[in-house]
Amino acid sequence: MYRFFKICILCAFCIYAVQTVEAQKVAVVLSGGGAKGSAHVGMLKALEENCIPIDYIAGTSMGAIVGSMYAAGYSPDEIEKIITSKEFLSWANGKIDDKYVYYFKKDNPDASWFNLKFNYDSTLSYKLPTNIISPYQIDFGFMYFLASAGVAANNNFDSLYIPFRCVASDIAAKKAITFSHGYLPEAVRASMTYPFYFRPIKIDNRLLFDGGMYNNFPSDIAIQDFNPDIIIGCNVSSNSGTPDENDIRSQIESMLMSNTNYSVICDNSVMITPTLPRVTEFEFEKAKELIDSGYSATIKKMPEIRLFVHDSVCAEKRRVQRHKFVSSKPPLLFDSINIEGVNQSQAVYIRKSIMHRDSTFDIEQLKQEYFKLLADDKIESIYPKAIYNKNTGLFTLNINVKRDKNFVTQFGGLISSGNVNGAYIGLQYKYLGLMGIKLGVNFSIGKFYSAAQGKARFDFPSRKPFYLETSVGYNQWDYFKTTIRFFEDKLPSYLLENEINFIGEFGFPAYNKGKFIIGPAIARTREQYYQTNNFSKTDTADQTSFNLMTIHSQYSRYSLNQKQYATAGTSLLFDVRYVYGEEENVPGSTSILKDKYIKSHNWAQIKIQYDRYFKIKKIYSLGIYAEAMISNKPLFNNYTSSLLSAPAFQPTPESKAFFLPNYRANTYAVVGIKNIINIYKKIHFRLEGYLFQPYQEILSDPNLKGFYGKPFEERSILGYAALVYNSPICPISISLSYYQGKENPFSVMFNIGYLIFNKRAMD
Repeated sequence: MYRFFKICILCAFCIYAVQTVEAQKVAVVLSGGGAKGSAHVGMLKALEENCIPIDYIAGTSMGAIVGSMYAAGYSPDEIEKIITSKEFLSWANGKIDDKYVYYFKKDNPDASWFNLKFNYDSTLSYKLPTNIISPYQIDFGFMYFLASAGVAANNNFDSLYIPFRCVASDIAAKKAITFSHGYLPEAVRASMTYPFYFRPIKIDNRLLFDGGMYNNFPSDIAIQDFNPDIIIGCNVSSNSGTPDENDIRSQIESMLMSNTNYSVICDNSVMITPTLPRVTEFEFEKAKELIDSGYSATIKKMPEIRLFVHDSVCAEKRRVQRHKFVSSKPPLLFDSINIEGVNQSQAVYIRKSIMHRDSTFDIEQLKQEYFKLLADDKIESIYPKAIYNKNTGLFTLNINVKRDKNFVTQFGGLISSGNVNGAYIGLQYKYLGLMGIKLGVNFSIGKFYSAAQGKARFDFPSRKPFYLETSVGYNQWDYFKTTIRFFEDKLPSYLLENEINFIGEFGFPAYNKGKFIIGPAIARTREQYYQTNNFSKTDTADQTSFNLMTIHSQYSRYSLNQKQYATAGTSLLFDVRYVYGEEENVPGSTSILKDKYIKSHNWAQIKIQYDRYFKIKKIYSLGIYAEAMISNKPLFNNYTSSLLSAPAFQPTPESKAFFLPNYRANTYAVVGIKNIINIYKKIHFRLEGYLFQPYQEILSDPNLKGFYGKPFEERSILGYAALVYNSPICPISISLSYYQGKENPFSVMFNIGYLIFNKRAMD
């Protein structure tokens, strides 16, 4: 009996020992959910802090992003740092980080609201865009963070630091696709491609979208592929509700998204459902708060988790295992580039644009060149892949390039409560070969401003890229149309200004945000004006013409976030110019002066302009403005022509609509301050004030001849307040302006669109 008892004890001990030796296998399943999926990071952090083993991980969409990073060897703290970074926020918004915005490639701002693109060999039809958010940042980011891990695992997701699965949707076959091997960044990119927000991706000739369309919580995949003992799930999503008849987004979601079973189909499971704040799909500004919510929810569930999970993994063991895998990841060093999707000459252009080194280059060196190429408006899209060469231990950058459409039509202008309404239309042709060529014409038609311009730009890729640009233009400003009329009868314009110009430009970059320009220009300006209000229809206006030649050198730096009503960024301009020309003044019938006047003038001038915004608080930004013009320019034959030829200070859209003598001088300095209050998303209120200090004011004597006043004797204040909505196509504003010295100093204006002029010879 005693012997039998010992045998029973021994058997029981053996059974316990076997159970102890065979460690429990724990799978973590992460749902999709956009920004709310940031909570998954908090969950992983809580599990690690409490020594819960994680043997497998599966996720969809945002769950795939977090899960892949964890499987690639990033700790929860490292993932949190990535997701809460400014860089990740720019991924989610599709905005390229300021330090990678390549100003050298950008055109001068124009009044266009939107563009329509087409090829000459296709019918002129409009297609809905396939994406709202640009994927270029996130495509590069996935390559940056995941490509090396995929190589270390030999493209087998079971050989990652943690075996991993993610799900995408094949909309043609109407089924979910599970990724267990292949190019890791591509698999994750497919899994998170939310319809209409991100451009879909093709893998093995299948067009793939967000896995959440058919399986937003892949617990079935975890059971099928990993057969775990315990599943710990984290769900931050839900099935679409009843579509709203007034909400197209809810209707589309209802059509596209299949219902997902968010329960875990196994007995040993724990479901974590964090209590989360209301956020939109891409509101990653709240990522830290969401991570904390996931952490708190997991900590509350820890007693329940421990009912199932008896094993523990100490922090040191986890650190050693993670370090071992991370050490096996090859560094992202490139020695070659392979270009697909374009012809041979286009590939040469792209290669010269992106690769300027004979030896290897790392990911940071590549990043600058990569986004420089993206800034080229002849390129529509780029998809990068880092392909590992086992023989060299280095990577080849494989980029699939899609050229932009050949033709672009532009539409825009200004709708205003003032008399400055106008329409803008442009047409561009873009060619990509051994060099980049862009030809364009544009027209502005309105009561106040009319213009026509033809332009050609030639881009040359090289280690030191540069461009040549020429333009021919005509501009006309009719200030009478924006000024109070003195008579009921329709009278000739008392101040009409026009210019015909030819401008040449040689430009090259100064780092990514700046550029240098050197160039000549020739122009003929002509002003027609009356120097008295007592004139009739039969009178003829005074006329001053100036035939000029100029050459200048300019450095500019630009990172403002809007071409009008900016709220962030910096603009800096330093311009040195020499001007030579001949003035010709022909007096009109009302002029005191009767003789024709011809005289040559020459002068040098320096212009400095600085505009910068500082974010002080979440809802408040402060802008500072400074401008200076230093010139030895002489006065012209009479007071009005001297004013018209003098540089004008026009800091706001409304100030460009008036002829304001108090804000014109040959030499002056300006200081200004801008208060920006962010009311709601794209709506802000701005309050601006400027002090204009001329060195010597231009005054008129009794004979209407111009003369200089005493140095620093007079100065003027300009005030501006506006409520602005930066809509998806153009700004909408209502403003109040104050101009010191004007007969009616206050001006109220409601504007939709842009008041932006074509470049002048002296700009």
